Amino acid sequence: MIEKIKEHRLQVLISVSAVLMAGYFLFSVIFPADMSDEAAWDPVEEVDGGSEDKSLADEQLIIMADIKGAVVKPGVYEMKEGERVVDLITAAGGVTEDAEVSGINFAVRITDEMIIYIPRVGEENPAGELADSGSKQGKVNLNKANASELETLPGIGPSKSAAIIEYRETNGSFKNIEELMEITGIGDKTFEKLQEHITVQ
Repeated sequence: MIEKIKEHRLQVLISVSAVLMAGYFLFSVIFPADMSDEAAWDPVEEVDGGSEDKSLADEQLIIMADIKGAVVKPGVYEMKEGERVVDLITAAGGVTEDAEVSGINFAVRITDEMIIYIPRVGEENPAGELADSGSKQGKVNLNKANASELETLPGIGPSKSAAIIEYRETNGSFKNIEELMEITGIGDKTFEKLQEHITVQ
């Protein structure tokens, strides 16, 4: 009798195990497909969103600059933020044979709405056609230049450019270039290197 009961229990356990295994198999076949689809969808959304953000960032880097005078193709050009006067001249086809470039600072970074005038030999920049920003005939205007333009000057790094901007915001426009020595860290030796490259007009 005991042997029959054990045998019956064994058959019941085998039957229950078979049912559980069949159920688990069906569950694993049906539901993982849905879950994998869901998992594959989320990264696509993230990638697409990242692409849109990158496109917007690229659009914000475009600036407009006007170049006049002794260049092959004067006009307004789309430039990228951070590019320099030499890049704008290149975009305009280069300078003409009669260009006077000795006073041009090719390393100055271009800013939005900037005007660059390349004079011809024997010609000075005509009134109204000077760079209305930090650059004037290759010189950096202490009253208009942004941090990037100031940092093109010899001996001027991020900390000193920030100090120059803070000074003029606190005290008003520079009245003369010598006033630059009022700023801590800019002494006689530094000023000697700067005076040929700066203006206040």
